[in-house]
Amino acid sequence: MANRRMRIMGWVLLALIALGMAIPALAQRKTPYFASIAAEKARMRTGPGRNYPASWLYQREDLPIKVIDIYGEWRKVEDPGGTQGWMQVNLLSDTRTAMVTGTVTEMRSAPNFNARINWRAAPGVVGRISKCGGGWCWFDVRGRGGYVEQSHIWGTEPGETVG
Repeated sequence: MANRRMRIMGWVLLALIALGMAIPALAQRKTPYFASIAAEKARMRTGPGRNYPASWLYQREDLPIKVIDIYGEWRKVEDPGGTQGWMQVNLLSDTRTAMVTGTVTEMRSAPNFNARINWRAAPGVVGRISKCGGGWCWFDVRGRGGYVEQSHIWGTEPGETVG
């Protein structure tokens, strides 16, 4: 009887371990998706491991990046300039940010062209985004916010809705 109980406990333990290993796999997001750099300094590497050489050192927290592949605790990412490489997942955040591209863009009080201009943002300015829909996103740069045309920022897919 004790031997049978030990066998059952062993199977239960194995099932729990298997379940524990399956949960992170289920929690991984489907690529591609946007994220941002969460660290003050983040190294991009040529491959998914510390044994690969660093190709870039980012010193810009909140810079938007696009995750295009996953390998264990590593993410293959693309930056706004199109550079690709690998970063450890702990250097990244799910916080949605975007970067102004092209020319100076107007940050408006409402998501339409007739709305009052609150601020203007130059190319390269990074801010947090939310409320994206209908071709507009709320863009917040350290407390100064407004709606910007989605086509004037890098960090969302065209027409993407962000909550």
